[in-house]
Amino acid sequence: MKTQLLTTLENARNYTLGVAAAMPAKNYDFRPASDVWTFGELLHHIGYGIGWWEENFIRQQSSDWNPPAPASGKEATMSYLDGAFAALKESVEKNATTDKAIAGFYATIDHITHHRGQATTYLRCRGIVPPEYIY
Repeated sequence: MKTQLLTTLENARNYTLGVAAAMPAKNYDFRPASDVWTFGELLHHIGYGIGWWEENFIRQQSSDWNPPAPASGKEATMSYLDGAFAALKESVEKNATTDKAIAGFYATIDHITHHRGQATTYLRCRGIVPPEYIY
């Protein structure tokens, strides 16, 4: 089971970082409408959400939603995302031993997928073809 979880996680990581890499650095402040996050803020939300969901639903340790200020720029944002995925992998390796923790893992992946889909729309709004979907 852990092998399947880790494969799912690695695919999500690679695809998410591919989407992040596809947007030029100059467009990380792009937002398709005035009332939504910028591309960089959206990716930061994914990264913060990974840690929050992991803590609350995989490790079962209640924590408040209190995101820090978003990372600034493409490089910092991609590093933040990569770090969040690395921490999630470590947690899955150690903590994905119960049905509740495994359900928490899939809830985390669902949150990533939801917002990554938004990010691919941002790319299309800038005329960029998103990377091919990885499953």
